[in-house]
Amino acid sequence: MERTFIAKNPSVLWFLLGLAVFTVLVSIMSEAAGTALISTSFLKTLGKTLCLCLVAIAMDVVWGYCGILSLGHFAFFGIGGYAIGMWLMYDRTKDIVVSSLENNILPPTPNEITDAIGSQIFGVVGSADFPMIWAFSHSLTLQLLAVVLVPGLLALVFGWLAFRSRVAGVYLSILTQAMTLALSLYFFQNDTGLRGNNGLSGLQNIPGLEAVSQATLSLWFFWASAAALGAGYLLFAWMTSGKFGSVIRAIRDNEARVRFLGYHVESYKLFIFTVTAMVAGVAGALYYPQAGIINPAEIAPIASIYLAVWVAIGGRGRLYGAVIGAAVVSLMSSWFTGGSAPDINLGIYVIKWTDWWLVLLGLTFVAVTLFFPKGIGGLFDLLPRKGERS
Repeated sequence: MERTFIAKNPSVLWFLLGLAVFTVLVSIMSEAAGTALISTSFLKTLGKTLCLCLVAIAMDVVWGYCGILSLGHFAFFGIGGYAIGMWLMYDRTKDIVVSSLENNILPPTPNEITDAIGSQIFGVVGSADFPMIWAFSHSLTLQLLAVVLVPGLLALVFGWLAFRSRVAGVYLSILTQAMTLALSLYFFQNDTGLRGNNGLSGLQNIPGLEAVSQATLSLWFFWASAAALGAGYLLFAWMTSGKFGSVIRAIRDNEARVRFLGYHVESYKLFIFTVTAMVAGVAGALYYPQAGIINPAEIAPIASIYLAVWVAIGGRGRLYGAVIGAAVVSLMSSWFTGGSAPDINLGIYVIKWTDWWLVLLGLTFVAVTLFFPKGIGGLFDLLPRKGERS
């Protein structure tokens, strides 16, 4: 009898069970549950961490399994955040405008409402007109589609151009980084319609849910982030198993031989690149309402480099390794840069972790590369397996 997918991949079941237990425990300890053992701000940090774990899994699939070192996947993450942020800003601003105009003697016309919304959103960059990019910002359904379709389309076009030209290795990494830099510089401009350096703010205020406390909203987003991480893990575990998984790993190890065997390597690469970009967009759409703000700095190339570092530290080529790397580094970053880590007084110099965190991260990356090339996740290989002698 053929074994089921879960039977062949028991680590998937253990991960999903661990995620479920973690979600339940955090929910019980949240302010929304009444215990307040975990503050709302820390609950948001945990929810954002789950989103970062999801985009790290996507990065692991494209790099650790398929061998494509993309230095642009955080751009797809940011695009997903901008897509949902546009609806959040539009609908919230519309409620404010309608409320302020309802006392007028004459009811406002739709054009007057639209002009007032435009002035509220784009006044900060000296404009009042809605750019074409905001054409569907009034529709939650269409913006949710944009969360998935825009990163997917961008990845599809970029990947098709790059892979059909057989660009690979470091040259492909440079191209993805150039794409990310171009997007970041474009978003920084005021005339792009995305408010330039100001970005989109106030995203934590969900239209129609003003009566719901931030503690409850944070818990809901935490649940959504956990569900998305579980679904993403299951999807990618299924994709990387079986024949398809064997082919993409073979492409990673010896692309020329796979092509010689008759496989259309470019199609496999393009599929992986596109699907992982779409998942990154979903992760971004869940992350930024919890962060409350998004600006072009989130799409800068350094963010994608950090993403690669997380996967390397956790252990690329194993999905749980990407989760471990993203979770550990994200939580440590929040602790060291949030002022929670105590300064170290050396007498002649005081180490302030807000200034030295990136140095510590860099040293950790070098140490892992030298002494634990399989990352933190590789430590699981040291555990005795069933049927092996101790």
